Amino acid sequence: MAGISATQSGLAGIYSGMQSLRENAQVIASQSTTKTPTSKDSTDAMVDTISNQHQVEASAKTVKTHDEMLGTLLDEMA
Repeated sequence: MAGISATQSGLAGIYSGMQSLRENAQVIASQSTTKTPTSKDSTDAMVDTISNQHQVEASAKTVKTHDEMLGTLLDEMA
């Protein structure tokens, strides 16, 4: 069913974005507590954080739109 895959895709996008946000937060936090450089500096992590935020927001809109579409279809059938 196409509806299930749309919801799953949206939820997977949210999960992926949140996981990346956690990783970026760890990079930023470790940069502030240590003076040794890492493979990914805090500037890159901050930029990636904005991208991850947009990913989560877009995925949430996908889930919301799908929910609204199903609601409309159920209203039409009733």
